[in-house]
Amino acid sequence: MEIDPHRFEQLVADALDEIPESLGHLMENVAVFVEDWPTREQLGGRRGTLLGLYQGIALTARSPLSYAGVMPDRIIIFRGPISRLATSEEELVELVTSTVIHEVAHHFGISDARLAELGWA
Repeated sequence: MEIDPHRFEQLVADALDEIPESLGHLMENVAVFVEDWPTREQLGGRRGTLLGLYQGIALTARSPLSYAGVMPDRIIIFRGPISRLATSEEELVELVTSTVIHEVAHHFGISDARLAELGWA
């Protein structure tokens, strides 16, 4: 499904706005980006493609002694794979929202296995 890049970025912003305020306030030193497609390095040998990627140190792994002066964590949402999978505007919104939630969950230290148990993988 074709989507204007600015419209896609708005969908990502809308998904972030849906995060409960109590959790949103806990997000620390993380930046969210939209990129067209994952690079070979971002794929890291995975087969297929990625809808999103979390790069950083999860909140649960940070300590005052080991986490100082570091660059912000990065959440990257990939427009190309998501828009290619979506067959309707409704499905596009669902994919963007679930991808954003999935990657934010990694920021909070939730593993892929746990996300699968919760239905967010």
